[in-house]
Amino acid sequence: MESLKELYNIGMGPSSSHTMGPHKAAEEFNSIYPQAVSFRVTLYGSLAATGKGHLTDFTIKEALQPKPVSVVWQPNIFLPRHPNALLLEALDQAGHVLGAQTVYSVGGGAIRTDENFDMPRQSVYPLHSMEEILEYTSQKKMLLWQYVEECEGPQIWDYLKTVWAAMQDTMARGLAKHGVLPGSLNLERKAARYLQKAETSPRYVRRINNLFAYALACAEENASGAQVVTAPTCGSCGIVPSVCRLLKEVYEFEDLAIIRALATAGLMGNLAKANASISGAEVGCQGEVGVACAMAAAASCQLEGGDNRRIAYAAEMGLEHHLGLTCDPVDGLVQIPCIERNALAASRALDCATYALMSDGEHRVSYDDVLATMMQTGLDMHHDYRETSRGGLARFFKKHLLKLKRKTKSFAHKRKNKK
Repeated sequence: MESLKELYNIGMGPSSSHTMGPHKAAEEFNSIYPQAVSFRVTLYGSLAATGKGHLTDFTIKEALQPKPVSVVWQPNIFLPRHPNALLLEALDQAGHVLGAQTVYSVGGGAIRTDENFDMPRQSVYPLHSMEEILEYTSQKKMLLWQYVEECEGPQIWDYLKTVWAAMQDTMARGLAKHGVLPGSLNLERKAARYLQKAETSPRYVRRINNLFAYALACAEENASGAQVVTAPTCGSCGIVPSVCRLLKEVYEFEDLAIIRALATAGLMGNLAKANASISGAEVGCQGEVGVACAMAAAASCQLEGGDNRRIAYAAEMGLEHHLGLTCDPVDGLVQIPCIERNALAASRALDCATYALMSDGEHRVSYDDVLATMMQTGLDMHHDYRETSRGGLARFFKKHLLKLKRKTKSFAHKRKNKK
């Protein structure tokens, strides 16, 4: 498994796979062909199907500026290696191709090419399953965050400090903003209003209302294209930070405790990334919100005193009860149902941690089992339900909008005739 530095990425939303990945690919391609006069970029599969709503064309043009860029959309063509694929072509003055490269945005901002797609990544962690890690840490009598430090070195803590600071900054910005999010849905920002209501809520619901506000703040910032931290993706960026902030406030933890919790959460995300997928275009939202819930559940369980087996149990439940979750962004925007999912998954993460803490840590279904199940479920899922905005809620919401437009048009016509 790779370093947590490859999991927690600080960058611009609204999508790690549709904005961060393509931006990185375009930048690297531009450095290879500085002599290019212009560029042509062809987007395939999910990148094309939801690219406009995810600002894929905008971020590519930004990376290649000031040179002109033509974008070709091919939503019905899926390349065999991954559903998020783009072909970058460098052109000369006459429009002839100087060079080309096919790149795959595989989730969390990571990119691969045909040349390195199947190559093993730089391994930081010698163990590759939760079972192996639990056995090793039991023998060594070490906590999961200590295993992270052993593999990454003490320098990982400075990086995670930066990650936690960025997460807090995103929440602060999101909680201070009002108005409407960009895009066709005219969706109102709700985080500030939820926080205000939380302050006047009865004590027994104040905690959960604060949690909702924190998760919404991150998810709304992401939807507006602002800076967020992938945890493990942009679309699920509100779950881990909101849980960590709430518990920090409730228990008055020092930042060191939160940073150690982020290390353990990252370990769960890393296992998902290495042994399954965190790409919504590949496995649906179970790989984004589901994995984020597992990460947050693990962090919560550790912060509240759980041992390694209870932490692994909490993570397993967080993902298990998101199995089969489709990725169906309405109108290709990371807003409906994505923003609400962050808030509700954060709440579920706390529930999973509480349930695991009540147990003896023993459970029939392991985290490794549920990762394998999640991957197979994603492969079995029709591609319309994997970030193409063609199935599920996206499909029926489009029908609803079409009916509404027809009614509005008919009403306007009748009013005109009456006059």
